[in-house]
Amino acid sequence: MAIDQDKLHEFLLKFVGDLGATIGAGSVIVGDRLGLYRALADKPAAPQELADRTGTAPRYVEEWLRGQAAGGYVEYDAATGEYWLTEEQAFALTDPDGAVYVPGAFQLALATLRAEPRITEAFRTGAGFGWHQHDDEVFIGCERFFRPGYLANLVPAWLPALDGVEAKLRAGAAVADVGCGHGASTVLMAREYPQSTFAGSDYHRASIDQARARSGDAGLNGQVAFEVASAQSFGGGPYDLVTTFDCLHDMGDPLGAARHIRERLAPDGTWMIVEPYAGDSVADNLNPVGRVYYGFSTFLCVPNALSQPGGYTLGAQAGEEAMRQLAGAAGFTRMRRVAETPFNLVYEARP
Repeated sequence: MAIDQDKLHEFLLKFVGDLGATIGAGSVIVGDRLGLYRALADKPAAPQELADRTGTAPRYVEEWLRGQAAGGYVEYDAATGEYWLTEEQAFALTDPDGAVYVPGAFQLALATLRAEPRITEAFRTGAGFGWHQHDDEVFIGCERFFRPGYLANLVPAWLPALDGVEAKLRAGAAVADVGCGHGASTVLMAREYPQSTFAGSDYHRASIDQARARSGDAGLNGQVAFEVASAQSFGGGPYDLVTTFDCLHDMGDPLGAARHIRERLAPDGTWMIVEPYAGDSVADNLNPVGRVYYGFSTFLCVPNALSQPGGYTLGAQAGEEAMRQLAGAAGFTRMRRVAETPFNLVYEARP
């Protein structure tokens, strides 16, 4: 077999980058949990200084800093031996309320990979593996990954892009947040629209327990209620607005969910569908964002769909056409894309 050395070298460079990123994910979590990034954002520091600020062991911190500098996550001054964060690094690594929060994504990835033996076996058998079967850190990391994007876009851009919806929310509307997880999206909307009432639902009981606690901590009891229910069986209505955030593609029966949402909507109601950014073809998604979503989809989305009845396995890169087909089959007559970010597409569906 003839090996093209240049092509081999090119591939090995990709491999080295991926291997460094894979093991580097653990270091990002360590830096987040121990407050190393936050302490370094305050002022430059040598390893001993950073260890003193954070109550950690200097030799561990020294090696951590070297690896972070090699990966471009911190900066290094060879003349002084000090390390520091640029404003951009600090924004992405230390602010959980910013538009991007890198540690949450790595927390989700590492927790997801703990299921590797079960997913490997599922490849052999074709069996499903539900979200509820994953490590608890998956749910925490998922919220920390998606919440910054919702915080940056949901109230400022996505809801105002819907036809007439924000006025209803200001006046007082009934809203169902389906597949709400820990309730981050539900709480964000409830805080902004105190005249409206919100009903969050998710099939995962532990997530609903967490959502109820978050809602109580935010002082939203009475305005927000949560129930353990699937997207095909949640109660209440008629609703002026139903939202599904990054969850429709995970379902074994998204068509059943769409039909149930249609039934629970008021005649002039709106369904806001937030899904991962994706094109309609595989070729459209052969890019860094597509790679991330295909990876998560292999471990989370497709296995979850296969664990449920319904026969669908859309995956995280289903694309706009698949969403349109579902909405149309469920009885929605109008659908349009209203907003997008590098990670999400937002659709409005109307009866």
